Amino acid sequence: MPKLLTSLQDWNTERFARTFKVELKGLPPGSLPLDQGVTQGGYVDDTDIDLVVLRVADCTASAQAHFGIFFTEIVACCGCGDDPMRQSAYCELQVTIDKATAEAKFQIVATAD
Repeated sequence: MPKLLTSLQDWNTERFARTFKVELKGLPPGSLPLDQGVTQGGYVDDTDIDLVVLRVADCTASAQAHFGIFFTEIVACCGCGDDPMRQSAYCELQVTIDKATAEAKFQIVATAD
């Protein structure tokens, strides 16, 4: 489970969205459940992502953020010949950051169907 210590430190400040974006972009590929957000049955290329924080909520034991994320879905057998087709993809996730440990749990909340 990834830890978002810097994002948690900047929670409830104007720096949070920027820090959160940088910290998520720094996670190793495959850290986010984007495979659940594909719409064409392809696989995820999350080496170049972008995101926007949509809303935040402060809970007693956790900090929560709902965010939209842009990534690439690679769909096999849809391009010329047997070349896979790269397609822009988007989904929305919610992250819950434990205030005691900074551990982050992600879940898909909406896909772009």
